[in-house]
Amino acid sequence: MAAIDDLPPLRDVIATHGLAARKSLGQNFLLDLNLTARVARGAGDLSAATVVEVGPGPGGLTRALLALGARHVVAIERDERCLPALAEIAARYPGRLTVVSGDALACNIPALVAAAPGYREGDNVQVVANLPYNVGTALLVQWLETEPWPPWWHGLTLMFQREVAERIVAGPDDDAYGRLGVLAGWRTEASILFDVAASAFTPPPKVTSSVVHLEPRAEPLACDGRLLSRVTAAAFGQRRKMLRASLRSLGVETEPLLEEAGLPPTERAENIPVAGFVALARALAHRLPAGKAVPVD
Repeated sequence: MAAIDDLPPLRDVIATHGLAARKSLGQNFLLDLNLTARVARGAGDLSAATVVEVGPGPGGLTRALLALGARHVVAIERDERCLPALAEIAARYPGRLTVVSGDALACNIPALVAAAPGYREGDNVQVVANLPYNVGTALLVQWLETEPWPPWWHGLTLMFQREVAERIVAGPDDDAYGRLGVLAGWRTEASILFDVAASAFTPPPKVTSSVVHLEPRAEPLACDGRLLSRVTAAAFGQRRKMLRASLRSLGVETEPLLEEAGLPPTERAENIPVAGFVALARALAHRLPAGKAVPVD
C-alpha cells in the first residue's frame, strides 16, 4: 500500500510543519502507511465505530483509520505543533475527525466520545493508538480501572514497547507477570497481535514494539479495582518474598488476610492467579475502617 489517500507522504508532512519527535513527549512517529493500516485493521470493522486515538502526531494512524472507514475519529494531541497537520486531515475527511488539544490523562474521554458527531449511547467505541511511551501504561491502567463496568470502550488496540506488551498478557508463573497482567486479566481478554520493528519509527526507539488488543469481559470477578491495584503493588513490589512478608505494607495482619482469601502464606505473587488477587482485594476490603480507602501506589 503505497498510499491510502491523496494527502502528502508523512515525511513531507513532518518536514513542512517542523515536527521533529520530542523525547520529552515520548514521541516515536510511525511513518509506514502499510503498518498504520495494519494497526487500524487490528481493531476490526470500524464502519460504525467512534474511534479514540491518543497521540496522533503527524497523523499516520489517523489517516489509516479514516481511509479504512472509521465513522468518526476523536484524536487527542498534547503537542500543539501537530495541530496544523491534523487540521489538513480533517479537511480531507470533512465531518469525520475531531481534534482535541490536550493531555489524554486529564481529558474526560467518555464526554468527548458522547459529543462526537453521530454518536449514540451504546455505539461501538474503539481506542486505537500508538501510545506515547511515557504515558502508555498509565492510560491503560486508567481504562482498566474505569467505573462502571462494562466500560465506555468496546476494544483497545494499542502499541507498546514489547516488554510492556508481554506484561499485559502475562499470567502466573511467567517472568513478566505482575500488577499489569493481573489488572488486564481481571477485566479483559488480552493478546499480542504483532510486533513492529524499531526501524519502522522516526526516530527509531531502542526496543521492538508490539500491538496489543484487549476486549472487556462482560462480567469480571467483582472487587474494588483500587484495592486490587493495592494488593498487587504490595505483592509484586517484593515478588521474591512469600506473601506473608510482601503484604505487610498493606497495614493489616497478613495471616488472617491470606486465610480469608484462601491463599498459602508461603506462596509468592508470581504464582497467584487473578482470582487469588481478587480474593485478596475482597478480604482487604473487610479489614478497612468504614469509609476509608487504601491509597494506590
